[in-house]
Amino acid sequence: MIKARYNQCDYGSCVYFKQSDDPTYLLLYVDDMMIAAKNKTRVQNIKNQLKNEFDMKELGETKKILGMEISRDRVSGKLWLS
Repeated sequence: MIKARYNQCDYGSCVYFKQSDDPTYLLLYVDDMMIAAKNKTRVQNIKNQLKNEFDMKELGETKKILGMEISRDRVSGKLWLS
């Protein structure tokens, strides 16, 4: 991710980000990964870039990561973790 000009977060070595008009976050833990961005095209571009480097399986929208369940209300723009 460093080669792709992502910065590693000072607070967590598993969090990478690219600051721009549309910030993008990549969270990695062992063999799990989550990409967060406002723009779906950006997410797909990152996935394609990673697929060229690694053997990956796409599991769709994240519903659970690191034991946390994720709930979304896209209409109101809200996200809950439990």
